[in-house]
Amino acid sequence: MEAMRVPPEMFRFTTGERAELYVAILHAFGEANERLETALGLDDVRGRLRSLGRLDPLDDKDLTAALGSLRDWRLLDITQNHAEDYRTADEYERRNLQYSLTKRGEAALAGVVHAMGVLASTGALQTAVLDAIADRLGELVAQLGDPGVPDRRIFSTLVELEGHLEALRGNTKQFNGELQRLLRAEGPDQETFREVKSATVAYLQEFTTNLEQRAHAIANRVGLVEDRGVVLLRHRALVGAELPPTSGGDPAVAWLELRRARWEGLRAWFLPVDGGTPRVQQLFVVARRAIIALLQVLDRITESRRRSTSAAADFRELARWFAVAPTEEDLHLLWSTAFGLGSARHAHLAHPDPELVVSSARWVDAPPVQVSALLRSAGRTERFTRTGRVRDVAAVKAARAESARAERAALKAAWDRLDTAGGTRLSRFGRLDHEVLERLLDLLGRALAATPDRHGVHRATTGDGRVEILLRPPGAQHEQAVLRTPRGVFTGPDYDIEIRTPGGRAARRPRGPAEGAATTG
Repeated sequence: MEAMRVPPEMFRFTTGERAELYVAILHAFGEANERLETALGLDDVRGRLRSLGRLDPLDDKDLTAALGSLRDWRLLDITQNHAEDYRTADEYERRNLQYSLTKRGEAALAGVVHAMGVLASTGALQTAVLDAIADRLGELVAQLGDPGVPDRRIFSTLVELEGHLEALRGNTKQFNGELQRLLRAEGPDQETFREVKSATVAYLQEFTTNLEQRAHAIANRVGLVEDRGVVLLRHRALVGAELPPTSGGDPAVAWLELRRARWEGLRAWFLPVDGGTPRVQQLFVVARRAIIALLQVLDRITESRRRSTSAAADFRELARWFAVAPTEEDLHLLWSTAFGLGSARHAHLAHPDPELVVSSARWVDAPPVQVSALLRSAGRTERFTRTGRVRDVAAVKAARAESARAERAALKAAWDRLDTAGGTRLSRFGRLDHEVLERLLDLLGRALAATPDRHGVHRATTGDGRVEILLRPPGAQHEQAVLRTPRGVFTGPDYDIEIRTPGGRAARRPRGPAEGAATTG
């Protein structure tokens, strides 16, 4: 391929402080060309700039200087308009000079427009383009087989075919570039990248579906066209193109050379002359590799989202801990904690009788040593020491037995004190010890909580059922009973009360009710 040499100063207008003005002026000439206006004066250029949205004030001096620079770079031509009538010298200076784009200027503007379009566009793999190429080839086969088809139709069909082929090549190049950037891209927004990659995988899978069948159909139709005659195709298309005469020689030569190059490009994509691998097959391979790579990236993203952290992040955090550890001892402790690669726990264990083992004996030849299960679970071995001394509890037992006897005696004395040996008034108890009063109040509470019988008598017993209390309502005088203890005075209704205990006072010594109480009270 011949090296491409860009003419010097061709894109000079795109750099520098006034690049924006230069580009706007060339755009103004491009707009004029589309409206079939080939030459513009100063006022025309200024009007075109305003229509393109450039509203900054621009005097004649600056505009003339900018046009002069573009002329120096051979992007504009200056001609004189001798067909006008000028009434004044000023009018002659303003309207005589006409500016128009040179061929280099048109190419430079087209290059800039194309570059901006490429930057703003993204490539695409469109199966519709493959179908359109196959359809145009089929039409060419039919048209070449019919002498009555006008050459203009063959020309238009060939131009459409080349347009679709160019679109396929351009989109494929751009999409491949985007695909490689997508495979390399690692952005902070993992969710967005996951969605883009998932959509790209689906897009590639859709494109590769039936790709081989489409490529095979195109290759077959390329062969059919060549069977009809490619030379005949070019000749009839040239006639239908109706090329205009130029001053640079016969344009048909360059036109035919361009058609030949593009046909070779078509064959390289679908039916190479040397029998090599068609480029469309390479596209299929690239698409499959991209699908695999993207799926692997998606797996990594999914796996990283499942884990709260990654191994790399763990090691980075551990490295930070090592960096800030204050002492070497802390470093060793951190190492043992993180990796658990310390020395074997049983290495210090020795044989029960080390003298029986030669110090030069190999480790594998030495007799085994019992390793405690506690060493594995707790990291330490058992230590067998003397059995602890059993404490003599005879004194404790005797003390507790004495205490129990004292409690029983106190309880028996309390019941004896409360045993009324028949009915009596609560006020007859008079003065009581505080512990005896507590037991009396307990009995009164149990009796008052019980439902009275039909005679109005409340009957209750202690928890063991050995002491029974009968409580009758006080008399009509509603007298109050006053009981005194070392800690205070109890006052309440003067119930008619009867307390019965096992082996009570009445059984032991049949006397009057609450004889003891009357005595102490």
